[in-house]
Amino acid sequence: MEIHYKLYRVRELADGDEDFVKALAEAFLGEVPEDAENLKNAVANKDYYTAYQAAHKMKPTVDLFELGVLQDLIEVQDWGKFEKTGLDISEKLNIVLTAVDNASQELKADFNL
Repeated sequence: MEIHYKLYRVRELADGDEDFVKALAEAFLGEVPEDAENLKNAVANKDYYTAYQAAHKMKPTVDLFELGVLQDLIEVQDWGKFEKTGLDISEKLNIVLTAVDNASQELKADFNL
């Protein structure tokens, strides 16, 4: 439990309400994997604007659950925002996608979702 994510800030936000913690975990699973897929496709298609939007949308949740890849996600976001055509962002993208996948699998198991 809590290997690929951390609940410290989530629990702090929930103020002891474990149902709310579970609801936030469900929200993570309902949004972040889909956003990550959109980000992956946008980067593959060099759709800078969509990549920026997807990464920007993911940032608060990735930060809240402390996946440990916020700086990598910001670099992917900036790749899209500033249309860094000469930069290969695939390594940073893979770090983010792996973290999201690992956290998603772990959250499903930990919360029986």
